[in-house]
Amino acid sequence: MVMSQWDVNAVKELRGAVFRADGSVVEVVRGRLTEDVLQLAGDGLLHAAVQGVPEAAGLAAECAEALRERAWEGDQELADQLAAILKQGATPMLRPLAVDLEQLASLLEGNPVYGGGRIDLKTGDCWPNMSDYEDEDEDEDEDEDEDEDRWLYVECVGSREGYRDMERFIATVEDPTIVDRLEIAITGRGAFRRFKDVLSRWPEELQRYFLFINERQAGRARAWLGEAGYRPVRPKQRPQ
Repeated sequence: MVMSQWDVNAVKELRGAVFRADGSVVEVVRGRLTEDVLQLAGDGLLHAAVQGVPEAAGLAAECAEALRERAWEGDQELADQLAAILKQGATPMLRPLAVDLEQLASLLEGNPVYGGGRIDLKTGDCWPNMSDYEDEDEDEDEDEDEDEDRWLYVECVGSREGYRDMERFIATVEDPTIVDRLEIAITGRGAFRRFKDVLSRWPEELQRYFLFINERQAGRARAWLGEAGYRPVRPKQRPQ
């Protein structure tokens, strides 16, 4: 079984360090900058390198190299940002946007019937098409709501890539018994729920899967933003 150095507590510690943007990410990732967390850690190392935190530049360069080697969707964009901060490459001609990549991923890959939405270019807030914010929308200034320059619209692409992520993850599992059960689980309707239910029998692999899909989704959201002409800067948010 493939084991990850990033258990639930370690990931919580990393998320907290990235959220605080105080350079503590260096201590968290030192010696274990694995491909499980390159997108998340890279965001934190961007801030740490700018702040001149000791060892941050070396870790940022290591992260950029690992991202280019892994070459998942969105990895090149983050590697370019890291290289620019380190003055090892040209600065990407992308406008900064304080958007939460996880929220953007939920707009991109949610239910195709209700998915999609828009990003407020002033605040970075992600607004689903169907949300609990409808009542609040009614109180917004109508001129602002109708200002097309204020919004970046997000069309839902559905769950196809999410399904492929399950297939990709299965390819990384070494135990043939687990592989067999997971391949059965993703057949037919309800595949996502069954997949996680089956994988929950092996908590370490389930945690590895959550890390895997978080990285894939963050990368796809980052790549989507890049195509739209923006680069994400991490907004202040509650660590998970």
